[in-house]
Amino acid sequence: MSALDEMVTLARRAMSNAHAPYSRFAVGVCLRAESGRLYAGCNVENAAYPQGQCAETSAIGAMVTAGDRRIVEVVVLGGGEALCTPCGGCRQRLVEFAGPETPIHMGGADGIRRTMTLGELTPLFFSPQNLGR
Repeated sequence: MSALDEMVTLARRAMSNAHAPYSRFAVGVCLRAESGRLYAGCNVENAAYPQGQCAETSAIGAMVTAGDRRIVEVVVLGGGEALCTPCGGCRQRLVEFAGPETPIHMGGADGIRRTMTLGELTPLFFSPQNLGR
């Protein structure tokens, strides 16, 4: 199994564990950190909608908790017929830990349908460099 296949498997598994009783739109993500370790996450909705958590947020939290700080590859899978892309907030969260060259593989339960770099997906993003860091 290739590293990308393993990421897809972990993202699918995470998607199957999503807590999405309100939107009924499950999302699963897998991040590959610079260390090579993989981190999966799913969306976790809440009856008080703003308190929910996106799959990317869950995976980033697990990555940071484990001590990694750099994302080098991302898989995002969601339900439905349309391509599942990271939302605007999650694009900004990814920018915090990944570079513009980072591949973002997007798709649905059937697997990856499209790959773009983070820079292509989020042009003119706001990053720590904007703060002089």
